[in-house]
Amino acid sequence: MTSDPAELVDGRSAVYEVLRAGRRGVRRILLAEGAAEKGRLAQILSLARQREIPTQRLSRHELDRLSSHHHGIAAEVDPYPFVVLDEILARAAASAEPALVLILDLIQDPQNLGALLRTAEAVGAHGVVVPRRGAAGMTRAVVRTSAGACEHLLIAQANLAQAMTELKEAGLWMLGLENSPQARPLDEADLKGPLALVVGSEGEGLRHLVRRTCDMLVRLPMRGKVESLNAAVAGSLALYAAWRARTLTPPGSPGKLSDC
Repeated sequence: MTSDPAELVDGRSAVYEVLRAGRRGVRRILLAEGAAEKGRLAQILSLARQREIPTQRLSRHELDRLSSHHHGIAAEVDPYPFVVLDEILARAAASAEPALVLILDLIQDPQNLGALLRTAEAVGAHGVVVPRRGAAGMTRAVVRTSAGACEHLLIAQANLAQAMTELKEAGLWMLGLENSPQARPLDEADLKGPLALVVGSEGEGLRHLVRRTCDMLVRLPMRGKVESLNAAVAGSLALYAAWRARTLTPPGSPGKLSDC
């Protein structure tokens, strides 16, 4: 356990995945009195007993004062375990697959961040890189929105331009997602090789230095009347496109565009 202040994780899926991943200490389980100990709750309590994590029963009113989204359970946990960039590269190397990394440039909305992390974990991304400052942190809302998927991800905090340069030196292609005239349709990009997908903030998109560090800018083709999709939807669609390209085409097969 760490001496840092405890953080709260709430909701059944989030608490369960924190326990299942086992990457950060759980100090105490908080269970609402009268909650039926079946299904996911029973699994959580079983894992807590196995790991000798204390469980405290609180009235619904007491738990409501701590969280409005607890669904009968919450947990006091250690701070989120960020990693260094080398750990993401090591995971990719150990997987024997082309690296797939998600880079998030100042995502502000915890709901968008959580949704993107959930998708990244679902498609098997080897890691995520976020800025050290200026973006949504790994709050309980992010953990809950990701349904606990963030607990299984390797997430590094870094200077994004420097991290992108380091990833490029490791052989990754930097693909910036942006709805701009100079961006090319996503289906013209080679998504099968080592790749980092860079998603910009909800309002401003990619910052200048981050955009300049990208090898290629891409956009999602659209036929409707709205001008763009939000960051979480656009990033999720692009991640699934990359996953689909990798599953349909063996690594090393000729791609489409590989330069600007």
